[in-house]
Amino acid sequence: MKKVITYGTFDLLHYGHVNLLQRAKELGDYLIVAISTDEFNWNMKQKKCYFSYEERKRLVEAIRYVDLVIPEESWEQKVSDVKEFKVDTFVIGDDWEGKFDFLKDYCEVVYLPRTPEISTTQIKKDLKK
Repeated sequence: MKKVITYGTFDLLHYGHVNLLQRAKELGDYLIVAISTDEFNWNMKQKKCYFSYEERKRLVEAIRYVDLVIPEESWEQKVSDVKEFKVDTFVIGDDWEGKFDFLKDYCEVVYLPRTPEISTTQIKKDLKK
């Protein structure tokens, strides 16, 4: 069984997120999604989410491509997650191109193109208008 992992905040879930998860699942048999906790988002990214971690987790678990959701609590946990879950492929959006190449020592690393016309940042901007 080929295992794939991806990471993200997944706040204000939209079809771009679903596209990413569908393409990630196509790369393997089992998709693990690590969702940034509220504490990690605030303490490390200075980002306040609209939905809580538990709400975002519930939404992502409802997507048929996702087999397991785990919390992302630190930047450093990626290597240990890859080892613990015996991950074959790490997937992330191409706006992170090159940033996770260090994981190539442990698994395949794939940077997928994002859906260009949608993002949580754009939704937040549009809502402020």
